[in-house]
Amino acid sequence: MMRIGGSRRKTRNIMSKPKRLRGKVSLTRYFQPLEPGQRVALKAEPSVQDGIYFKRFHGRVGVVGKRLGTCYEVRIVDRGKAKSLIVHPVHLKLLR
Repeated sequence: MMRIGGSRRKTRNIMSKPKRLRGKVSLTRYFQPLEPGQRVALKAEPSVQDGIYFKRFHGRVGVVGKRLGTCYEVRIVDRGKAKSLIVHPVHLKLLR
């Protein structure tokens, strides 16, 4: 059975912002420095498509690995398996 659509199909509510929050991206979140071992939550910034993850991982918590160019490697556990994602820092929210 063939599925029609791409990686962002059925994401109208998951990867969209409220009307009042649309606009420019916060530069502090865009250029935030992260250290290996820090815990982050995956929270998509819909206005930036570069370095975005698959929709299944939205809202997950992971650990920052190494830096890869402008992005970071984030290790998460998905359905009992360890996976690593390459995510742009604008889509990561630091947990304190």
